[in-house]
Amino acid sequence: MSGAEQFIPGAWPELRVTRRAALAGAASLAAFGARAETPATLFVSHPAALEHDPGPGWPDSPERLRAIFAALDQARFATLGRVEAPSAAREALLRVHTPEHIARIEQAAPKEGRSHLGADVIMSAGTLEAARRAAGGAVAAVDAVMRKEARNAFVASRPPGHHAREDGVMGFCFFNNAAIAARHAIAAHGAQRVAIVDFDVHHGNGVQEIFWNEKKVLYCSTHQSPHYPGTGAVTETGAHDNIVNAPLRKGDGGEIFREALKTRILPRLDGFAPDLVIICAGFDAHIHDPLGGLRLVEEDYRDVTLRLMETAARRCDGRIVSLLEGGYNPQDLASSVATHIDALRGA
Repeated sequence: MSGAEQFIPGAWPELRVTRRAALAGAASLAAFGARAETPATLFVSHPAALEHDPGPGWPDSPERLRAIFAALDQARFATLGRVEAPSAAREALLRVHTPEHIARIEQAAPKEGRSHLGADVIMSAGTLEAARRAAGGAVAAVDAVMRKEARNAFVASRPPGHHAREDGVMGFCFFNNAAIAARHAIAAHGAQRVAIVDFDVHHGNGVQEIFWNEKKVLYCSTHQSPHYPGTGAVTETGAHDNIVNAPLRKGDGGEIFREALKTRILPRLDGFAPDLVIICAGFDAHIHDPLGGLRLVEEDYRDVTLRLMETAARRCDGRIVSLLEGGYNPQDLASSVATHIDALRGA
């Protein structure tokens, strides 16, 4: 996600995947529901995510998901458990968002064409269902992991969520999927402590704001700074010292990223001893991403995933729910997601 000053429709070349990849992605979509018995890793998504279409040249393109579906059509993912993301119950949305926020989104949803809720938030006819299923997929993943129906889960959805505020859309985001997942784990499964770790190139200001006063939730973020949305300073620590920011500078690569994890994020995560770890899995810190300035590669995403899994194994029986956030070069996004899922599966 990025700021309005960076989002000029048509400024980015239209993002495409090959016809072969698109066909492979369609085959992968057809596999939803053909899940293995109690899979180690569960993949949650829905074809509705492709119907959120902000328009040509927009970074958050449906091609992002098509590339992921095509990548996961490879033979090595044949045993990956797959389920369709349900639409989120209103109760789940209301645990995080105001009734007025939900109503504004519903009222702005066009029957055709597009509508603008802000300079960087655009709705098409399919956006409302996609956003509801993005939140619902996060809830379903929490249910599966907390009920031990899967060890961990990855939710591939659009639109993303970590910029969405309690009462406002922002930065491509409508509903705050990570916050909804965390509140659901607490309300429905009795979790006493939930940790959210965010490695998107942009700081998750919405998550931080929502949980600023929440003792039960730890929010940890690595992100580029200065960069959109302008939050995420080291000094922003939350009302209960429950916010941990590890800002990185433009041009930083894997070595500095891993050092930030080792020295700032992982010790706090381990000390918090969460009942569940939620990952805001943004892949726009990749070296080729058009909206970021960091220099991560696929192996860095494998490393951070394995490190988080080590802590989760020690503290919460391995329970992890990973939610797709950014990543705007479709092919690099797809390869990064495949690497992330391979790590989650222990492959």
